[in-house]
Amino acid sequence: MALTKAKKNEKVKMLASELEGSTSAIIGSFKGLTASKDFELRKIIRGAGGSYHVVKNKLAAKSAEGTKVEAALQGLKGVSSVAYTSGDPVALAKALSTWVKDNAEFTFKLGIVDGKLINANEIEALSKLPGKEELFSKLLFLIQSPAQRLATVINATGRDLAVVLGQGVEKEKFTGKAAAVAAAPVAEAPVAEAPAAEAPVAEEVPAPVAEAAPAEPHSAEPVEG
Repeated sequence: MALTKAKKNEKVKMLASELEGSTSAIIGSFKGLTASKDFELRKIIRGAGGSYHVVKNKLAAKSAEGTKVEAALQGLKGVSSVAYTSGDPVALAKALSTWVKDNAEFTFKLGIVDGKLINANEIEALSKLPGKEELFSKLLFLIQSPAQRLATVINATGRDLAVVLGQGVEKEKFTGKAAAVAAAPVAEAPVAEAPAAEAPVAEEVPAPVAEAAPAEPHSAEPVEG
């Protein structure tokens, strides 16, 4: 059934309002897609933060005018569908690539990420990149890791100091004069100098008394008369 002009304009406005805030889109084609599989695909795309529409090529081109995904929706041929998001393009590519592996009825045409057109191979490559959440998680870990190690060291030091102080209080090492003594810097004890060795006092030895020489007997000389 052919769409009336009014109906076409309504569809264009509706899709244009949705595409207006989108920054990324993946355009695909399908053949023989059942209603149940179509429902499953839409659910997977919603789970990745995106939206999905089967579009008529001319209406898609008209709806995308002035948006960030305009380049990807111009000059489309054959049956087309568009999955688009204002969130993480990697998450959208991952969801679609995983689903396509088990559903050959769907194939990629092209995509667009922040104004850059990408082909089917690049969509597959995009799906293998870490998503925004994973990157933020790794970045947060790198930021917090040094801080956590520092906090652990500080807490350990505080606990050790508390234990030492607690033991000191229990043993009454920090009361009264003992507290002042404990707080005062320990002065180094002066090194005692060894007393100088005294020279031994020589004992006075009495000088030997000289013995008087025995008097020699006088020979009486005869006095001449």
